[in-house]
Amino acid sequence: MKTLIIEDEEPASARLIKLLYEIDPDIQIADTLVSVKSAVEWFKSNPCPDLALIDIQLSDGMSFEIFQETTVDCPVIFITAFDQYAIDAFKWNSIDYLLKPVKKEDLKSAMNKWKKHQLANTEKMNELLDMFNFQKSNFQKRLVVRFGEHIKAIQIEEIAYFFVENKITYLVTKNKLQYPVDHNLDELEKIIDPKVFFRINRQFIVNINSIEKMVTYSKARVKLTLIPPSPHETIVSAERSAEFKVWLLGKE
Repeated sequence: MKTLIIEDEEPASARLIKLLYEIDPDIQIADTLVSVKSAVEWFKSNPCPDLALIDIQLSDGMSFEIFQETTVDCPVIFITAFDQYAIDAFKWNSIDYLLKPVKKEDLKSAMNKWKKHQLANTEKMNELLDMFNFQKSNFQKRLVVRFGEHIKAIQIEEIAYFFVENKITYLVTKNKLQYPVDHNLDELEKIIDPKVFFRINRQFIVNINSIEKMVTYSKARVKLTLIPPSPHETIVSAERSAEFKVWLLGKE
């Protein structure tokens, strides 16, 4: 477990390290910092540790300023000589609040809270992963389309994009075939893989593999060229542009 210590008094910092090793000999000290400025710089250039022990009053200000100036995603145990900051402390990822001089049993109790916090998060994450895997396995593999008296099953992976025209939803395949579908775009979003398909605006859902070219457009929008070409403009709406750029990265 990597632990960061932010404490401007060297004896107090040394004591915390000693107590931490007594409680958990396998603990790793990620770093020891002494100021708001150094902490902000550290969090901006390093991955968050598993836990941070932070003194509230530092040499150059209140440690709460760290959270206002940068992102701190790890759980925090706050430490201070005064109890007047307890309410404020619990606004910032706090799992406990310890008064100086820190007692070993109090620190151990706080560490146990952290472990329970981690266990709860792990269990929650496992539940979410199970749900995601269930949903992923239930994305539709094919769509059934009807044209005239004919019925045809289209593989989802063969669809380049969906679009709406005159209140009718159509799919266009990679080999340029076009068929009306019974689902509207809202319904399609729920049954096709969101890692492959993205709704760029009210009219279009596109397949990542069918985007040939992207160019910046007015008002922070993105204009797409699709394969096969669409007779309609395919522009990512301003409100969807930020999410679209994240989707392009393929992040989980």
